[in-house]
Amino acid sequence: MSRVESAIRVVLEFNKAFNRHDVAGMMQLVSDDCVWETTAPAPDGTVYSGKEAVSQYWRELFRGSPHAHMEIEDVFSLSLRCVMRWRYEWVDAAGRKGHVRGADIFQVKSGLISERLSYTKG
Repeated sequence: MSRVESAIRVVLEFNKAFNRHDVAGMMQLVSDDCVWETTAPAPDGTVYSGKEAVSQYWRELFRGSPHAHMEIEDVFSLSLRCVMRWRYEWVDAAGRKGHVRGADIFQVKSGLISERLSYTKG
């Protein structure tokens, strides 16, 4: 399997685990020294470094957004980089549905996600 195919498969598996809210499954696909850049707060987001910090971020996100779902609109890879365009959907505390569209740029090394930079339409 080529590096391009491998990177896409890792990102797709990560997204499947995300939609199951399976933090342990997500973390199996992430390197110990990963760097995770989120979209909030604007304009630069927050950077989390290391598997434990990233894992805590996802646990808190799912606790606060139990209906979180990520729909992939497009995904492609250029060697070690993989880009995923997505639509993130949620239901707020009042029961109103919401969504935002954006893209993530992943770096995949040795079959694991080592970096994720996330961007949204504002």
